Amino acid sequence: MAFMDIVRYVISLNIGCFFGGIVLIRLLWRVIKNPSNVLSVKERNIAPKCLTDPNLGTHHYVQLKNVKLHYVANGEEGKPLMLFVHGFPEFWYSWRYQLREFARDYRVVAVDQRGYNDSDKPPGVSNYQVKHMVEDLKQLISALGYKSCVLVGHDWGGAISWVFAGDHPNLVEKLIIMNCPHGAAFPKYIQKNRSQFWKSWYMYFFQLPWLPELYCRSSDFDFFQLAFTSKAMGVQSGIIKPEDIEAYKYAFSKPETLTSAINYYRAAFRYGSRRRPKVESKTKIIWGCKDGALERGLAEASKEYVNDVTITYIEEASHWVQMDQPQKVNQIMRDFLNQSKL
Repeated sequence: MAFMDIVRYVISLNIGCFFGGIVLIRLLWRVIKNPSNVLSVKERNIAPKCLTDPNLGTHHYVQLKNVKLHYVANGEEGKPLMLFVHGFPEFWYSWRYQLREFARDYRVVAVDQRGYNDSDKPPGVSNYQVKHMVEDLKQLISALGYKSCVLVGHDWGGAISWVFAGDHPNLVEKLIIMNCPHGAAFPKYIQKNRSQFWKSWYMYFFQLPWLPELYCRSSDFDFFQLAFTSKAMGVQSGIIKPEDIEAYKYAFSKPETLTSAINYYRAAFRYGSRRRPKVESKTKIIWGCKDGALERGLAEASKEYVNDVTITYIEEASHWVQMDQPQKVNQIMRDFLNQSKL
């Protein structure tokens, strides 16, 4: 770690301790109210039926240089590649509506990023630097037999897709980003907008050891119920169903998954990011405006780092825009891709 990386990490760790203290008080209060429930975790050995739905595609593994990745593919081989990259706390299943929709025209592939679900989970924070996930995507495209793709990223998948498109413009025909700012836009925005700092509290909290994992796992992964159904995240009632939430709990109950996923945040604060070229690929940003974690102003702030970009806001959509407004998202994607052909 460089000196400035160390300074940034120490500052973020101290802020994380503040938020960690608040979380710890909440956990202790839960213990007092219902001690048997807080640490209880249901055993999950059988995949929910929704994860084995053949209409979503077929499951595959690919061995890359340093990791083996799991992915789900749909559509005919040989059609143009559309590659979906999920965020936190998610996995390939977040793209279920898009896997069905675009299989008619594309070879659609939704990957489990390293550390998630059925992909390898290399130990240590350093293995989750953005540069490693970018390299994973580069190798994956080649391993799938393609020289380029339509790249679609959400949340952390969006962060990695931003970097990938900047570093490898020849591999990205079109770029679609959902509810994720460009990496260079975020620190500038958060310095000027205190409200975004408070919404980003979890990023600092995740710098702590073991406590974030305990918090997410407590009360049988109640964290996922809150993340995907709470009004604070802007989710419309009933959009994300109980069986969907169970699928996420199943995926994150696998050994080391929580730690590996949270290590994305830990690595982001510990290792500096270099200045990157502007994104050259024609880009569409789709932004759910009821996002409880990321403000809509971040979408506009990202335009500075892209040469050709348009933004479409979905006022009633949450952070999980591709899941709670799939029809609108799919139509926006299709319109963008069709216009790009002209």
